[in-house]
Amino acid sequence: MNAPRALTRLSALVTTLALSLCLSTQASAQSAFSPAVFVGEKVVTYFEIEQRTLLLSLMNFPGDARKEARKQLVDERLQLIAADLMGIAPSEEGMENGIASFAKRFNMEPEQLLETVKSAGLAEESLRAFLYARIAWQGVVQTRFGGSVQVTEEEVNRAIASNTGAGGVNVLLSEIIIPVTPQTAEEVRALALQLSQINSQTAFEEAAKTYSQSATKDDGGRLDWLSITKLPAQLRPILMGLGPGEVSDPIPLPNATAVFMMRGKRETNVPAPRYSAIDYAAYMIPGGYSETALQTAAEMKGRVDTCDDLYGEAFGKPEGILDRQAVTPGKLPRDYALELAKLDEGEVSTSLTRKTSDGGQALVFLMLCGRSAEPGEEISREDVAMALRNQRLISFADGYLEQLRAETTIVEK
Repeated sequence: MNAPRALTRLSALVTTLALSLCLSTQASAQSAFSPAVFVGEKVVTYFEIEQRTLLLSLMNFPGDARKEARKQLVDERLQLIAADLMGIAPSEEGMENGIASFAKRFNMEPEQLLETVKSAGLAEESLRAFLYARIAWQGVVQTRFGGSVQVTEEEVNRAIASNTGAGGVNVLLSEIIIPVTPQTAEEVRALALQLSQINSQTAFEEAAKTYSQSATKDDGGRLDWLSITKLPAQLRPILMGLGPGEVSDPIPLPNATAVFMMRGKRETNVPAPRYSAIDYAAYMIPGGYSETALQTAAEMKGRVDTCDDLYGEAFGKPEGILDRQAVTPGKLPRDYALELAKLDEGEVSTSLTRKTSDGGQALVFLMLCGRSAEPGEEISREDVAMALRNQRLISFADGYLEQLRAETTIVEK
């Protein structure tokens, strides 16, 4: 999204949201700063909920923004309790860097972002509070768990095996892909943590049939043998670190969370190809996972044999309905990369969705056009160890937040 388009999208919400906030504030002016939730000795006020609701709406969160706002603010109070106990407080420089990073999500400069949200009625202090809690929590997680998360040499060796160049490594995986929305994020996170504790293939396959959204769900999530180099580079160290029968920690994807089981691993004498570019096409079918959209996708599969055929499908349709790109593997969205890894040239996946500009959902008709293979640089041991370490930190952080929730008295007003 470019800056003018981002400004248009944000500005289009300003009048409606500002009016809504004004009416809500007038209706509850006397109680705006009254406690709405007690979290231990900290409070969440009604004003903060109004402000966070507005921020989430500006960020185009789907669903019940007010419910999500209350939940986020309670989580942040728990995180700040932990930060206070450890004496962790973001510096002013850290806050400015956080604002700059957040502004980049909208292709804006920090000043431009602050002016835009201010015009919608969002106080700068509310945006800073949102970022402050996130930066503080990162400090808590690093301080509490950073020194105890160890990655062994054996794990690194196993993870880096696919990049030795002496031969290839194929993996036999099962997958569970669970869609995530802001409304279901907490529920999905808890479910994924439970699924990551599964220790039998039968139980994993039953869970895949129950919870997975992937096209493999009817087969219990089972994938065929794959060269590890076809999978997203960020996931290779995590998956290669698994032994047979082991299950990964939850892995975040765009709009989903994934859990993998390693069913088998084998080395081959054929060098594993490294890909310099992945050529793909993504055609957006309105309606998400609706029967109408799935029927349209099925009909398209019968008409198209190559990615070039999709240009005919897109003729006369709205701009942006077809996205055709050839990019380095590292620039693929992680969910696209996972689906494309399962495909041969000319094959199609219809397992993914994307949010549309009007807040709806589109079914992604994702076709692999081709792969360009050439030798690449071997991944460094430091990169492998860092990927494994970060994945474990995420798991520890989720567990610690649940512990804080259990230990803290939370009273809803």
